[in-house]
Amino acid sequence: MNLITKYFLLIFAASALLLNVGCSTTPRAKPATVVDRSGGNSEATPPGYYRVKRGDTLARIALDNGQSPRDLAQWNNMSNPNQIEVGDLILVKPPAGSKSAVKPPVKSAVNTDTAKIDAPKVDASKPDTSKEIVAEPGIRLSWPAKGKVSDDFSEKTKGIDIAGKLGEPVTAASDGKVVYAGNSLRGYGNLVIIKHDNTYLTAYAHNRTLLVKEGDTVKRGQKIAEMGDTDANAVKLHFELRVNGKPVNPTPYLQ
Repeated sequence: MNLITKYFLLIFAASALLLNVGCSTTPRAKPATVVDRSGGNSEATPPGYYRVKRGDTLARIALDNGQSPRDLAQWNNMSNPNQIEVGDLILVKPPAGSKSAVKPPVKSAVNTDTAKIDAPKVDASKPDTSKEIVAEPGIRLSWPAKGKVSDDFSEKTKGIDIAGKLGEPVTAASDGKVVYAGNSLRGYGNLVIIKHDNTYLTAYAHNRTLLVKEGDTVKRGQKIAEMGDTDANAVKLHFELRVNGKPVNPTPYLQ
């Protein structure tokens, strides 16, 4: 076999090999479908449930629905309450047979062992919007701190701010159970949330020190924290009243 013949045979063999490899190559699989759960979900949220949005935390969802973070974790069988995903459905109403209900508080005198809190001075020059919020309060609250009301209730503030000095006492506005004590809610700093019954809940934000923990039962007037400026630009107490999770003006309830 001469050199030219060998050369053509070599080219033919190489071409056949490339053709065979090209035909036997497994086709590339399509990319896995990625479901965007961050928005655009058109599914209706069932009654008694909340659909998680970007930026939510379990503590925030609980506050906005007047519940305890621990209860939400239990009702939804969460092994890790810190792991919730956008689009998840969270049960925010007690399931049948739940024992999470908080009994209405029994009226009691202010604890004489705790610091006495005088009613803050309210700026008379500011318009009184209490009549727009509620006519007959269903719960009576004591002032949680002394000092001047520096910021009134509005849809934006969701509560009132009471100015004060670092370390001054913050007291429970009524009997109840501590359902949250921590600092995982952005914008609230060191926060205490007290559930008074199945309707009313109060929140105490920006504290320097927390003196109670989740699960504690507290009495009206009991010292629960020391005033501070955590996650705030000044020393103050941010106080909220939630009725079935909805923020309302606490001023008409305070006495």
